Amino acid sequence: MSESLHYLLMTDHLMVQKSLITSVKDTGLTSGQPKVLDYLKNHDGAVQKDIAINCHIEPASLTTILNGMENKGYITRNICTQNRKYLNVHLTKLGWKYVERLKKEFAKIENLALKTFTDTEKEQLIFLLEKLYDNLSEIRKEGTTK
Repeated sequence: MSESLHYLLMTDHLMVQKSLITSVKDTGLTSGQPKVLDYLKNHDGAVQKDIAINCHIEPASLTTILNGMENKGYITRNICTQNRKYLNVHLTKLGWKYVERLKKEFAKIENLALKTFTDTEKEQLIFLLEKLYDNLSEIRKEGTTK
């Protein structure tokens, strides 16, 4: 297979996302919610602005995602004590339950995706993907692909 890098990145991402959404279908999680839950597991109480930036989601789209999550009881939003124009997003008990479920599902998917990789190849892949992310982050900051 001699596909381009962009094609491989897009298709791999879509396969992981489809596998995940299929595996958690019984939870009612929608496609944008796992990413937010995954972020909140390490940043519980984050402000919406930071969630949008770090999850690479437009603020308006994030508002829709968070509204759905709040309606389902996965999160609560409270006014930030340091700056009243911001809302802190906290996981509820149900939200933490789904975080644990997602950790298990991500582990299954990653194990399947990497089953033929050696430990060295896994480390190299992670290193290279982090390097790719850093390079793409520079493009995002500059606002152009020059």
